[in-house]
Amino acid sequence: MPRRRTSSSSSSTAPSAAPRNRTPQPVRVRRRSFGDFVKAFLAFVVLLVLVVGVPLALATQIGWPLPDGAPSLDWLQREITVQTFLHILTVVVWFAWAQFTACVLVEVKAALSGVGVPGRVPGAGPSQLLARQLVAALLLVGATAASLTPGLSQLGQSMEGNQKPSVAAAQQTPGIFAQQQQEQAAGTASALAEQAGQAAARADGGSAAHGDTKYYRIQPPEGRHHDSLWEIADRHLGDGRRYKEIFELNKDRVQPDGSKLSEASLIRPGWIMEMPGDARGGELVEMPDEAPNVSEQVQQQISDYARTGDHAQGGGGSGAHGGGGDNAQVSLPEQRPAPAAPATPAPSTGQDHAATPAAADHSFGLPEALLAAPLLAAGLLGALGRRRRQALWQSALGSVGGRRGMEPPTPTGDAQDVQDALLVGADPEGVRLLDRALRGLAAALAAESRPLPVVYAAWMGGNGDLHLQLAQPAGKPPAPWQLGQDQTFWLLARADAERYEDVDTAAPYPGLVSLGTMDDSRLLLNLESVPGIVSLGGSEADRTAVFASVAAELATNGWSDRMTITLVGFGDDLTPLAPNRIRHLDGFEDLFETMSAETRQRRGALGAAGHDSVLTGRTGPAQHTRWAPHLVLLATQPSDEDALRLAELAADAGRLGIGYLVGTEGTDLPGAAWEMQITGEGKLLAPLLGLELEAQTLPAAQQRAVVELFTAADPEHGPGGSGGPGGASGTANTPPFLVDISEQGRPAVYARLVGSYEIIGLDAPDGERSALLHEALALLLLHREGVHPRVLSSALWPRGVTADVRDALLERLRAWLGTDPDGTPRLSTDATGRLTLAKSVVSDLDVLRSLYYEATQGRGVGSRQVRGRLLTDALVLVRGPLLADRPEGRYRWLTHEIIDAQLPLLVADTGLALSEFHLEKNRAEKAIEALNAALRTAPADERLWHELLRATHTTGDTDRLHALASDLVGRSGARGVPPRTEALLDELLPTWREGVAAAG
Repeated sequence: MPRRRTSSSSSSTAPSAAPRNRTPQPVRVRRRSFGDFVKAFLAFVVLLVLVVGVPLALATQIGWPLPDGAPSLDWLQREITVQTFLHILTVVVWFAWAQFTACVLVEVKAALSGVGVPGRVPGAGPSQLLARQLVAALLLVGATAASLTPGLSQLGQSMEGNQKPSVAAAQQTPGIFAQQQQEQAAGTASALAEQAGQAAARADGGSAAHGDTKYYRIQPPEGRHHDSLWEIADRHLGDGRRYKEIFELNKDRVQPDGSKLSEASLIRPGWIMEMPGDARGGELVEMPDEAPNVSEQVQQQISDYARTGDHAQGGGGSGAHGGGGDNAQVSLPEQRPAPAAPATPAPSTGQDHAATPAAADHSFGLPEALLAAPLLAAGLLGALGRRRRQALWQSALGSVGGRRGMEPPTPTGDAQDVQDALLVGADPEGVRLLDRALRGLAAALAAESRPLPVVYAAWMGGNGDLHLQLAQPAGKPPAPWQLGQDQTFWLLARADAERYEDVDTAAPYPGLVSLGTMDDSRLLLNLESVPGIVSLGGSEADRTAVFASVAAELATNGWSDRMTITLVGFGDDLTPLAPNRIRHLDGFEDLFETMSAETRQRRGALGAAGHDSVLTGRTGPAQHTRWAPHLVLLATQPSDEDALRLAELAADAGRLGIGYLVGTEGTDLPGAAWEMQITGEGKLLAPLLGLELEAQTLPAAQQRAVVELFTAADPEHGPGGSGGPGGASGTANTPPFLVDISEQGRPAVYARLVGSYEIIGLDAPDGERSALLHEALALLLLHREGVHPRVLSSALWPRGVTADVRDALLERLRAWLGTDPDGTPRLSTDATGRLTLAKSVVSDLDVLRSLYYEATQGRGVGSRQVRGRLLTDALVLVRGPLLADRPEGRYRWLTHEIIDAQLPLLVADTGLALSEFHLEKNRAEKAIEALNAALRTAPADERLWHELLRATHTTGDTDRLHALASDLVGRSGARGVPPRTEALLDELLPTWREGVAAAG
């Protein structure tokens, strides 16, 4: 993708009174040295010898080698002599001379006109390269040297590379281009400043002819700057967004070099662009017959181009094409379903929510930004679940004092809305398919000994298909992947992706991150592969929302293994999302020092390992842990000096696995390879790429609420300090819903969830809707704080449902549950619009929590007899895992819950408490019975095994203890006995290893 610089006024609508012309022009004339004149003289001598001397020598020394008349048959039968061989060789030399002379003429013509790249003489690769070098050296001391084509800066490269615009060369050889630009960065900065001043002066002093039709000639690149339709529109039409008008006027018209404009981002030096009639400013906007500052040849080209104005408008460029091999860009895949019929379709969530009528339903106050970000929501939800499970285990193991038996805090306010939005919007299946598809591709390429191709972007269609857009063609993809619309697109159908299984290979493209949607496709840009910097313009608030979304998704996504995310200029600390990935730096100096060191380290490591980029070292037998990406998000505008330093630093970043996303206030950013802008309407624009996305954002309020969710889940940093609110007896240990466990507290509706699912107190619903009603009731019973209607519908219908179907189910659920004797409905809606159950509807899980709470923190604290009875009653309720007989394919929402971790811990705590109760009276058998009952539900809890070993030891039965040790070793498998368990066995039974060996 080309390095571009766009105008700062991309969002303006009114043209300036005196528009600046920043078209690249020669900014300074270098003084010719004696060596330049020597080189020019030698080049002249060599050209004179080759172009004039060779034919003279051939004519005078050998003569005309061909026969004077037509050859006869006996001429072919003559003996081949030395003279015959010399004549054949002379003919070859004449042809070589003619070809070289043609190359010289082509190069001289292109150098003097300054229009386009030189035409290619067929079969004249080395000859034309030599001619180009000689002509360049000869003209270097003349005034025309400044108008030479871009090939002048690429002397010595391959002939094929010199035939492409320098933009394409920069994309295809980013490392070489970056090294050249690093050496020239300081000079380029001053040159651009001087050039801007000269251009502004020209704009003030001269104007174009005022007519209905004007023309513009695309200029050669200067340093890092390449001319673009956006900049042309910004300078001469007052608004960069009007580049589409220029594109439409010139689409598919034959240019002076014979090629055609097919895409807005694919323009070449020397091309002619017809301009809208209101184009103003700049000496290069000219009428075809009023171009005094260009040669007659260029005037003729403009006149010839003007006669093609009625060109056919068929089939031409759109952003849907890949751009071929000359100029890579991010473009929309063609193989995608037609956009949804509604005039304002919601962005696709990957779960087909947007494809259903429910997408048009009211959001019930939930944050739309997260509802429309399925991959971000899935990552955040998964990371939040892991954090809460970790807190539960830390609590259970006593690593955080006073929080044993901790109940995760119930979010309220914005945090509750954000959690509901995550539950509704998340697409964990989409994340799983993306991860498996990418890893499967890496494994297949490694099996074929093929390197990973450089991927600029991935598109996820609404139908689940995955398109990878490559930087350049990489051959035929491994099955089941197939070629897409051209050689730079690899396509994987969703049906094929679902057949992938987990493979043990490194994540190949961890730098992919969602930016937004276009039509029904979601764009993931690979920040790691950018040959330079990605800049983001717009207001500070809008930029911050995009930056927060990018940082949050990178920190929690499911298709990467390891990465480092460095944040600079972020007002709110995002570290709680992923403390092992995210780090904040104070300012640019810290960033520059850190990244300079890492850039040097990565260059050295790649060289030592013999890899040309991180992609060749990330997968396969030579994979290395150092190739994890490092992505830098600089949210604030750097100064001009800092921007240049950053551009030098990022010049070689693409192959090192380092990506830079930098916020700007609209001004040009040196080194920016891809330029984007976020508007106040939520549009993410990249005009040069042909992209206009519905941006994925995380606004400030939602950002704070997400951080609050993660902070509250951390036992060391939750509310009330490291010990949690209230310590051991605080509200952190209080269940969210307590049941009246007395005889007077009999519920009207009782559901058994621990074990097989049974409902007492309700008539069985009809068979067709029974499964849905049971599942809805189970979800409500596990969330006594209330369930948002959209969360309920998302849980029951993961692929979306219409509002009328959802409302009909809720009415049936209300009718099924009925009302209490006082007329109160058992299913109601609270002030926030969430569905809640009456206290008369309880589950055995509610009773289990209440019994344990009363035994350990309520009435059982002061009465041993009450404590024993309550703990025994609690353990009797445990009949197996939660919803043990749930039908396959349903209750998928349980993957978002932490009840699968809470229930085993609660049962283990109950078993441990009851065992302690019995051991106080030396009733070891009763203690063993309680522990074995708890182990049936929590077989992996190490605490239960430890207490079982101790209780068995108190019986004095050594054989029984040996048998238990053997059972433990067998359960441990290849991992072996945990260290703490091994230490306990050494203490209680020093000969346990001998007994285990004998039993084995």
